[in-house]
Amino acid sequence: MTAATTLVVPTLGRPSLTALLDALGGQTVAVDAPVVLVDDRPAPDRPLPRPAGLDVTVVSGGGRGPAHARNVGWRHARTPWVSFVDDDVLPDPGWYAALLDDLAAADREGLVGSEGRLRVPLPRDRRPTDWERGTAGLETSRWITADLSYLREAVAAVGGFDERFPRAFREDADLALRVQERTGGVIATGRRTLAHPVRPADDWASLRQQAGNADDALMRRVHGGDWHRRADAPRGRLPRHVAVTAAGALGLAGLVARRPGLAALGAAGWLAGTAEFARARIAPGPRDRAEVRRMLLTSAAIPPAAVVHRLRGEWRHRRATPWRGLLELVLLDRDGTLVVDVPYNGDPAQVRPLPGVRDALDRLRAEGVRLAVVSNQSGIGRGLLTTDQVEAVNARVEELLGPFKSWHVCPHGPDDGCDCRKPQPGLVKAALAAAGVTAERAVLVGDIGADVEAARAAGVAAYLVPTAVTRREEVDDARRTGVRVVDSLTEVVAEILRGAR
Repeated sequence: MTAATTLVVPTLGRPSLTALLDALGGQTVAVDAPVVLVDDRPAPDRPLPRPAGLDVTVVSGGGRGPAHARNVGWRHARTPWVSFVDDDVLPDPGWYAALLDDLAAADREGLVGSEGRLRVPLPRDRRPTDWERGTAGLETSRWITADLSYLREAVAAVGGFDERFPRAFREDADLALRVQERTGGVIATGRRTLAHPVRPADDWASLRQQAGNADDALMRRVHGGDWHRRADAPRGRLPRHVAVTAAGALGLAGLVARRPGLAALGAAGWLAGTAEFARARIAPGPRDRAEVRRMLLTSAAIPPAAVVHRLRGEWRHRRATPWRGLLELVLLDRDGTLVVDVPYNGDPAQVRPLPGVRDALDRLRAEGVRLAVVSNQSGIGRGLLTTDQVEAVNARVEELLGPFKSWHVCPHGPDDGCDCRKPQPGLVKAALAAAGVTAERAVLVGDIGADVEAARAAGVAAYLVPTAVTRREEVDDARRTGVRVVDSLTEVVAEILRGAR
């Protein structure tokens, strides 16, 4: 039986990961779903745990942040659903059984997503601190990726998480809004439950959180001014922070200009605003000396920090366009694109990869991008090759260049009238169907005009990498029709990875 979902866990290798994996290993129903751990440490100094009893795969996120790590994870998934789980949560013993029930119900009801019910344990012997109350707010937040499952095809349709969100903040709401807008589907709350313990924090953790104001600027740019309402997200205190910061600036301006009245007015406004903010944070808390000191210091620093981060975000994202994401499938011609073109080659010993091809393909594989080969082999139809010889050559290509999602070979000659021989679109369409990928999420790379025409006929974008056999008119036609003409597969892959946005 094929698992319904893949569990994707981005991680920095914190001790909480071990607790999560232990909780998954202790479920009332054995976890038979693949578990993809995305190691997002820039320079891992130790391997991640792979407990017995779980089907764990570790892939690299490259230290590029949680959005990119989750994208790498879901692109490695081959199940109908993808379940994103943070590495600092503790699923209840019946969580996995409830997850399967939730996803089965989602399938019946035609939903695109299902979120779990989060519980934040707080101290029972005292009032929670400001940091603890902030974490407890996750219990009522929508679409948080601590436990959120999506149909894989729905995530793929919108290009996954927007990697312009560098923190674990707003990237989940952004994805939910885009998925629902694109599919018209609904994300429902399931029955499964899990705990989200409060992580330890130093005195300045709340100040560092103000960087999220830059992410709010990106949300406004791509979703409009009413995104808070549609995401059911509180607007926060930014207007008050602006007022307090402006008052402080007015007071400083008064001092510089030697205008005591103006300086006093600004100082009074800043002091009143800061006091109100500090009181609002101190009153619900334990009010011990350490917490009061922390609140006084950060309440003075947070308003200007919030304003600066928001202005920085508005400038950085002033020209932001909708996120496209990385392609899911790259289709490749064989002869002249992957390996040296030996006409009608039936001898595996003559297979010679082109320079840089293996490294380029491995870069795509590391990102979870699938690869497929689409190749005309008219030597079979002409009686010059046998199917076994072609398959032996293909096996050698895989031995030298790594695995491919699928192979699609046309054995017919030019006059056979088939619909699979390039420039006909049959091979390309077959590769798309085998991967379950739409034409807009794929690209074809070839070395002659027939490759480009087959891609065009199937609605797939194309790259042309000319070789000695490429005719000048084929290059000219490619450029005239907007097809990218580049010097090597290495350059193609670099453009694909750069063009994710």
